[in-house]
Amino acid sequence: MPSARSAPPAPAEPAGRTGVRTIKKYPNRRLYDTQTSSYITLADVKQMVLDADDFEVRDAKTGEDLTRSILLQIILEEESGGVPMFTAQMLAQIIRFYGHAAQGFMGAYLEKNLQAFVDFQNQLLAQGQGLVDPKHLTPDAWTQFVGAQAPLMQNLMSSYVENSRAMFEKMQEGLPFANPLFPGFPPRK
Repeated sequence: MPSARSAPPAPAEPAGRTGVRTIKKYPNRRLYDTQTSSYITLADVKQMVLDADDFEVRDAKTGEDLTRSILLQIILEEESGGVPMFTAQMLAQIIRFYGHAAQGFMGAYLEKNLQAFVDFQNQLLAQGQGLVDPKHLTPDAWTQFVGAQAPLMQNLMSSYVENSRAMFEKMQEGLPFANPLFPGFPPRK
C-alpha cells in the first residue's frame, strides 16, 4: 500500500522519438537536458549538433517541438559573429521562396544539395587521410588544403556540380509548370 506522502505521478512526456535525447525549454528561456539532469546553454546544444547527437527540444509546458527554432537560433548566432556563411542576397532569395509554389521543392533541393556537399567533403578528406586532422580544420586551413588538391578537386567539383544539376532537373521533372519558374535549368531532352 503506497504511503500518504508519496509524490504524485509525473505527467506523461510528450510523444517523442524513442532513444532521442530530450531538451526541455522553459518559459524563462532556460534549456534543461533530461539526460544529464542539468541546465545547458545554446553553446551546449551546438556541441550536440557538432557531435551528431540525436536530440529534440520540447517546450516544457506544452510539449511542442522547438528543435527547428533552437537550431535557427544557433545559426543566427553563428551568422552574427565571425564570418557569415550566407550573404544578404542569398537570404533574400531564400525568403522569396516562402509561400511560393516551389517552396517544398526548394527545401528538399537544398537539403539534398547540402548532403551531396557533405559527401563531397568526406570524399576529399578520405583522399587526404593522414595529411590533415579534420577536427582542426579552420576555414583558412580548409581553403589551403582544397587548393593543394587541384586535380582531384577539379574532378570532385565537376562531379558535385553535375550531381547537383541532375538532382535539380529530376525534381523539376515532377513540376509541369517548372520551366517558367526555373528558366536557368531547362529540362534535358
